[in-house]
Amino acid sequence: MVSFQNFPEAKGFIVVFTCNHCPYSIAYEDRINALDAKFKSKGFPVIAKNYNDSVVNEEDSYSQMKVRAKEKRFTFPYLVDEKQQVFPKYGATRTPHVFVLSRKESEFLVEYIGSIDNHHEEPNKVTEKYVEDAVNALLKGDKPEVNFTKAIGCSIKVAE
Repeated sequence: MVSFQNFPEAKGFIVVFTCNHCPYSIAYEDRINALDAKFKSKGFPVIAKNYNDSVVNEEDSYSQMKVRAKEKRFTFPYLVDEKQQVFPKYGATRTPHVFVLSRKESEFLVEYIGSIDNHHEEPNKVTEKYVEDAVNALLKGDKPEVNFTKAIGCSIKVAE
């Protein structure tokens, strides 16, 4: 069990709804690790959540999540939402779908929603780093210039 309370010094979070099997999520795994490496020490750690139903897609099971996290050397918590209760509260619809939150006293404000950047297939062709830009703005005390982009990825695999 992990909650925001496990990070009392955090200024906010980069919450990523992702999974094991989606090619979009797979394409972003290294970049998600890089976001955590860059921003965890500055107060914005990554928390990744898999909300797909493993009955619909066995690759998204908790046991396979542990294997994937170890293979990719995830530096952030990779959590399972077995009851599929968390993603509707955020409004997540795709994998990956990112929510950048900032802490304001005891509450969290959603500061950015959408894609990690503008090129899922080839990291060297990225020209806009939405999440990175949003967190950098927040660290300066500013609001992100871009606070919403369309999340591109696989659809949610919901339990029937």
